[in-house]
Amino acid sequence: MKIVAVEARDIRFPTARSGDGSDAMNAGDYSATYVTLRTDRPGLEGHGLTFTNGRGNELCCGAVKALSHHLVGRSLESITGDMRTFFRSLTQDVQLRWLGPEKGILHMSTGAILNAVWDLWAKEQAKPVWKLVVDLSPEQIVSCIDFSYITDALTPEEALAILKTQVPTKAAREAEMRETGYPAYTTSTGWIGYPDEKVRRLCQEALAQGFTHFKMKVGLDLDANMRRAQLMKNEIGPSGVLMMDANQCWDVGESIRQMKALARFDPWWIEEPTNPDDVLGHAAIAKAVAPIGVATGEACQNRVVFKQLLQANAITFCQVDSCRMGGLNEVLSVLLMAAKFGVSVCPHAGGVGLCEYVQHIALIDYIAVSASLENRVLEFVDHLHEHFEDPVRIRKARYLAPEKPGYSITIKPASLDEFEFPKGAAWAR
Repeated sequence: MKIVAVEARDIRFPTARSGDGSDAMNAGDYSATYVTLRTDRPGLEGHGLTFTNGRGNELCCGAVKALSHHLVGRSLESITGDMRTFFRSLTQDVQLRWLGPEKGILHMSTGAILNAVWDLWAKEQAKPVWKLVVDLSPEQIVSCIDFSYITDALTPEEALAILKTQVPTKAAREAEMRETGYPAYTTSTGWIGYPDEKVRRLCQEALAQGFTHFKMKVGLDLDANMRRAQLMKNEIGPSGVLMMDANQCWDVGESIRQMKALARFDPWWIEEPTNPDDVLGHAAIAKAVAPIGVATGEACQNRVVFKQLLQANAITFCQVDSCRMGGLNEVLSVLLMAAKFGVSVCPHAGGVGLCEYVQHIALIDYIAVSASLENRVLEFVDHLHEHFEDPVRIRKARYLAPEKPGYSITIKPASLDEFEFPKGAAWAR
C-alpha cells in the first residue's frame, strides 16, 4: 500500500462566540490543521491533526505541504518498518530544519503527519492506536523513538527495561481498562469567560455525572481568582478536588504570591504557572508552593524541555500534549522519561480532537509503561466531539477504551466542509 497524496485543510470552529476555551491568555476559535493521507487502497486513509486557536492555522497547513514530499510515493510498510528514521527525516529535513529545529509550527505540523501515519497503520491493522502500541514488543516500541538529546535522562536500554517489566501484567490492565475505563476530570466547568451562574450549573451537572476532580482557570486578578475559587469550592464540596490553571499568565514571583494566597482552597495543582520554556522558574515555583503540585506540558515544544523539567524536579504532573510535539513517537519518549523519574502523567486535552487523541496516550501509559493510576486523571472537555466519527465515550466520569480502528481523530466529511476556513458554510454565514 502506497501513500499517493497528502492533503491539509484549515478547519476552524467559532468557539470564541460562546466563551468556550477562554482563559487568562486565550479566547480564540478552536481550530485544526487536518491532514489526510490518501493511499492507493480504496477506502483506506490516514487522518491526523494539530490543534491551534484560530488565526495562524493556515501556517500549519503550509508546513504540512512543505513536509509532504517525505511521504508521497512511499509504502506504509517502508515507514512503519523504521519509524525512528522516518521521524528524523521530518524533524531533520536539511532545508526546513532551520525553521525549528523541533519546535513551533513546523514541529506541530510534523506531529499531525506522524499521527496520521499511526492512524493509517492502526486502520490497516484493524486496531485502535492504543491497542496497536501495547501489542508491539518492547523492542518495537523503543525502535519508534528518537533518543537524540535525551540519553542523559533516558537511554534506549533503560526504556527497554521499563517496558519489559510491564509485559507480564499488561493483559490484566488492558482487561481493566476495557471494563472500567480511565479516570477523567473536567475543565468544562471553569472557563474564565463563563458567568458565575453558568459555572454553578455546570459544576452541579458534572457532580451528577460522577466527576470528582474539577479545574478552574485563574488570571491576573487575585481577588477575582479568590472569588471564583470560593464559588467552585462551594459547589463541589469538601470531597471535590480542585485544580487551577494559569495558562502562563504569571511571572515566577507572581505565581508564588498568588498560589500562597490561593492555598486556602487546597488546590491539587497549579497548571502552567509561568512561561512553558522556563524550566528553572517552574522548579522555583514547585519548591515554594509545595505541597501544591505543579503541572505543565501542553505547550512544551519537545522532549528536551520535558527532560529538563523532570531533571530539575520542576513538575509533579506531566501534562504531555498530543499535538505540540512530533506526534506519538515523541510522546512515547516522554511517557518513558516520566516513568523513570516517577512523575504522574496526566495528558492535556480539550481543544478540538485532543480528548480523542489523549485517551489513547493514557491507555498506552497505564497498560505498557507506568502500570499506575496513582495521582493520574485525564482531562475531559465537552466540546466538539459530535464532529468526529469515533468520539470519546464517557461513563461515570471515565473514558471508555476506544474500540474502532485508528486514532479516533477522523472528522465527519460534512463537518470538514461546513467549518473549513474561510469558505465553509459556518464562516460564510
